[in-house]
Amino acid sequence: MNTGVNIAGVDFKNPVMTCSGTFGSGREYGEFVDLNVLGGVVTKGVSNVPWPGNPGPRIAETYGGMINAIGLQNPGIDVFVRRDIPYLKQYDTRVIVNVCGKTAEDYVEVVERLAEEPVDLLEINISCPNVKEGGIAFGQDPKAVEAITREVKSRARQPVIMKLSPNVTDITVMAKAAEAGGADAVSLINTLTGMKIDVHRRTFAVANKTGGLSGPAIKPVAVRMVYQAANAVKIPVIGMGGIMTAEDAIEFILAGATAVSVGTANFHDPYAAAKIVKGIERYMERYKVDDIRQLIGAVR
Repeated sequence: MNTGVNIAGVDFKNPVMTCSGTFGSGREYGEFVDLNVLGGVVTKGVSNVPWPGNPGPRIAETYGGMINAIGLQNPGIDVFVRRDIPYLKQYDTRVIVNVCGKTAEDYVEVVERLAEEPVDLLEINISCPNVKEGGIAFGQDPKAVEAITREVKSRARQPVIMKLSPNVTDITVMAKAAEAGGADAVSLINTLTGMKIDVHRRTFAVANKTGGLSGPAIKPVAVRMVYQAANAVKIPVIGMGGIMTAEDAIEFILAGATAVSVGTANFHDPYAAAKIVKGIERYMERYKVDDIRQLIGAVR
């Protein structure tokens, strides 16, 4: 039974990885989970300089999920290179670095710093606000998507995954723009913009007023967008959004995802991603699937 997949020339032992921002850089979970089991670990977003993030409260539970307004808090690329890459390289798993920025120059600076580092792929978070364009996210303008993709690709040594925002009218337009810019793969979906109000305190549940909604509540939207994107582009699609079980992961793969990322489930159960790896194997045994590639995009 073969569970291996290939993304942009990089082989993964299985299609299960972690979502950026939900697994740190693996260190927090390494005490509980054997990271060797995972196909890949996607790090928390890394910027060119330390980001303090948003003021608290920054997380609120919602029906079927959670809202977060962390604000991409991270210690910056210098600390990441010194502390986190050596930790992850102890394990037999692919390392995907999520990169964030507020200008094209910010992204490029991080990408260039990572050029000689032993990481396998780069995931570019284009849900960040583009400060030079009045704060609209890079990922909400197809011209900006294509431009930032082309800029990053021209400087990157590793394959580039563009992480798409679902807060758009037509996800296929954004996927095609990323492909046109030279992306090696796309990942989707990032969080949906949401809001929660505390009726007892009569104020917003998170200080930022709005935040990113994730968890099972967004899965049907995510599956639909993954299906659309997979049928719009020729590059691999990595699916995410509310995956809690192996059945959820298989649903994304059948919709066209080459691989999947597990996010909010990690907060509920630190072992979630490892359980999903085993669950996919059991599914393949049950339905006599010899190669997981037989399942990718099988539902048309």
